[in-house]
Amino acid sequence: MLSFFGFCIFVLLHNSYRNVLPLIPGRIYRESNVKILVSKIEDNLVAPIIRESITLPNRTLVFLAYLPPLLSSKEVECIYMSTNFSVPSLRLPASMIDENRKIVRCPVSPSGSIVSLDVNHHGSIKPGPVYGWDSLVYEAIIDVGDEDNSTVVFVKGLNLPQWRMANPSKFRCLYIRDMSKLQWGEVVSVAQEIVRCKTPSSVLGFSHHPTKVSVKEVGRPVMDSVAWLKHRIESPVKSDKQHKLCVCTMLRNQAEFLPEWIMYHARLGVHRWFLYDNNSEDDIDHVIESLVNSKHNVTRHFWPWIKSQESGLSHCALRSRASCQWVAFIDVDEFLYLPSNKSLQNIIDLRTKSNDIGELRVSCHDFGPSGHKHPPKRGVIDGYTCRMARPERHKSIVKPEALSPSLMNVVHHFHLKPGMKHVYLNRQELLINHYKYQVWEVFKRKFQGRVAAYVSDWNQNVKLESKDRVPGLGTEPIEPMDWSNRFCEVNDTGLKSHILQKLANPVTALFPWEE
Repeated sequence: MLSFFGFCIFVLLHNSYRNVLPLIPGRIYRESNVKILVSKIEDNLVAPIIRESITLPNRTLVFLAYLPPLLSSKEVECIYMSTNFSVPSLRLPASMIDENRKIVRCPVSPSGSIVSLDVNHHGSIKPGPVYGWDSLVYEAIIDVGDEDNSTVVFVKGLNLPQWRMANPSKFRCLYIRDMSKLQWGEVVSVAQEIVRCKTPSSVLGFSHHPTKVSVKEVGRPVMDSVAWLKHRIESPVKSDKQHKLCVCTMLRNQAEFLPEWIMYHARLGVHRWFLYDNNSEDDIDHVIESLVNSKHNVTRHFWPWIKSQESGLSHCALRSRASCQWVAFIDVDEFLYLPSNKSLQNIIDLRTKSNDIGELRVSCHDFGPSGHKHPPKRGVIDGYTCRMARPERHKSIVKPEALSPSLMNVVHHFHLKPGMKHVYLNRQELLINHYKYQVWEVFKRKFQGRVAAYVSDWNQNVKLESKDRVPGLGTEPIEPMDWSNRFCEVNDTGLKSHILQKLANPVTALFPWEE
């Protein structure tokens, strides 16, 4: 007799069914307009089991209930089959495996095909249900620090305005546990792609049981979901926090820039880095391993969801709250710079003496290619020294517990709780060098797709005058003749001079990221 059973629960629309091949015969339950297919899966099986798949515009994500440990992408093939599941029509290598979350990333599916997997040439695995990305509940975590022990649910397809709250009474959360446990939860806030719900006490009491969460809007069917409650976000008292300053960022294929960015900010007093990896295909694993081996506190969180940067930063704000007093939300091409030579912690302490300060806003200077046609060999700080005269926008350093429960943000700053305020820092004390317009071979990667939900991709012929675009560049990754000399109005060697004086090895003259 098995000592432990898991349950794989698929939420279906009330008026449609997908082709599902249950591994073990399940049962169908009905409550209102919800139909649930429940298939019992033995957790201690040793064969890989596909739980469900998501079709994204440029890839397919396959979620497994079980995945053998220490498996490399070379041992997994993505199999594309026709809808009758007869003969595989195409085999391609998997492009990524996330062991922690049991996700395999496959190249985009050919039209009309269904994706399966072949692990170590043992034959194809039966597919699970396939969901689209346009309308999907994709993440859920319990916020234990909230007074309601609420569930924070991340949802694609609500199509809400960027900076406006929706009416929570028009939504409900659905919790699905075990073979037949269905429970509705009251929604307390809805904004952007985040729904916050009161977690039923029965769910809190059985937190070790697999529970899937979905969302229903009045007049619409229950949304498809791949969100399983796995994490509980704690909220210790301030004195218990390990780190005074942390950094959250979202990145894709920027591993080559991480050593300089992390080692530089470590010298400023950053203690912890949360990297949200948005489908990187470079050498990020080995780069992070090297940084961790050199005593940098870096963790990588796989965030496969496209056009969801705002949600990813909100997720990181929750995760960092337990251990970080302040969190800077900056990109890998953005470097905090202190012209006054004061310590970063001193400036934060000085400007946040009042308990109602929850966010520090830091101006950004945008740097150009500075005459370079190829990436600078010694790093971006040393190589890019010419910028635009006026600062463009800002980024924020926030106190996580000061954020609004809605977690609403526009990437550059967050919505704060009532009574909390933000402060703009003087550019003489702290600013950001944003190495935004690098050499063309680096910059053109931005045409692969922007990560923010409310920003159009550059290859789309919309919002051509937006500040999120480059003036006059158009929608094609074609290098302008004068690119290397653009965006150069002021020669600024301030940060370069600082690292030459403070960070370079006095014997070898090498920077830490060069050694």
